[in-house]
Amino acid sequence: MQTFSPQTAATLRSAFVTGGSGFVGARLIARLVSQGWQVKALARSPEAIEAVRRSGAIPVQGDLTDATALRSGMEGCEVVFHVAAHFRLWGPRAVFDRVNVEGMRMLLDAATATQGLRRVVAVSAAAVVMGDPEPMLEADERLPLQTRDFAPYSSSKAEGERLLLAANNRRPGFETIAIRPPFIWGPHMPTLDHMAETVRAGRFQWVDGGGQAMSTCHVDNLCDALLLAADHGRGGESYFVSDGENGTLKSVISALLATRGVVAKDRAVPFRLAWMMAGLMGAAWRLLGRSGEPPITRQMLRLIGKPFTINIAKARAELGYAPRVRFAEGIAAMGRGTHAVHVAPGLAQPAPIAP
Repeated sequence: MQTFSPQTAATLRSAFVTGGSGFVGARLIARLVSQGWQVKALARSPEAIEAVRRSGAIPVQGDLTDATALRSGMEGCEVVFHVAAHFRLWGPRAVFDRVNVEGMRMLLDAATATQGLRRVVAVSAAAVVMGDPEPMLEADERLPLQTRDFAPYSSSKAEGERLLLAANNRRPGFETIAIRPPFIWGPHMPTLDHMAETVRAGRFQWVDGGGQAMSTCHVDNLCDALLLAADHGRGGESYFVSDGENGTLKSVISALLATRGVVAKDRAVPFRLAWMMAGLMGAAWRLLGRSGEPPITRQMLRLIGKPFTINIAKARAELGYAPRVRFAEGIAAMGRGTHAVHVAPGLAQPAPIAP
């Protein structure tokens, strides 16, 4: 196991990673270590500590509310990769804000107080530009950030990104960059298990038939973008990244389900009906104080219910980003069960099922 010391730090590139026990974070740690970086990673529990250790990082016990742990993790590092997030399709906005907004604020305060730390590269979300449900094709970075009461995840991520980019140049030599992926997918994506279970139980329906266009981002392509941003991104900027090709909701989800031997039936529900049902279910859940998520939510429908594709020209031009894993290749690899990565059971950061 690696040990962190001033002597080794002088010869190795060094990074601090949040969310390292999750789907994206574990993949990122493995990539960093393979490229010779020395990595420390925030970990909240014994299981998370073991997961980041297996990935090759030095665990730092604590969470995003622990200023001491954040400062300890960042000490001696040049880059912070902020991957941790609270992702659910339902829940009180305050819960999302505690991690995605206040957690970002705490992280930035620690980062700006850590001398020698030059850059924070954070995983934002393509959904930060989503407002009311409507088609959005070739969305780019000129679009404004959006917040909506029915979308606590994407709204809290938008507020977190505002904080991130506003902190650029808070002190000399300190820069912040946001990477905005859409639907993140790849080996061991946690949400695929849930999708497969839903289909097997006969509870799955295609919203509007599933023909809406969508962009995707393989987890390895996302890691490429994060690494490129650490060296080539412009401070205070955001970048959309994707696989460089678009599919439809039905083609993407069907291909993923096929890697588990599952086929979704051609059952469909109109968007308007689904939106109304989601509103009624949300009201019932709040009124009755029910636990868990409703079967359908307006947050989910905003993410997957309308066409949404992104333009990655800025990332190509400024980061030198070029999608390395094509969709067909990634699906084939998942079908073969390759590219295993250690992720703590039950602790994985949920992979967004949509932008």
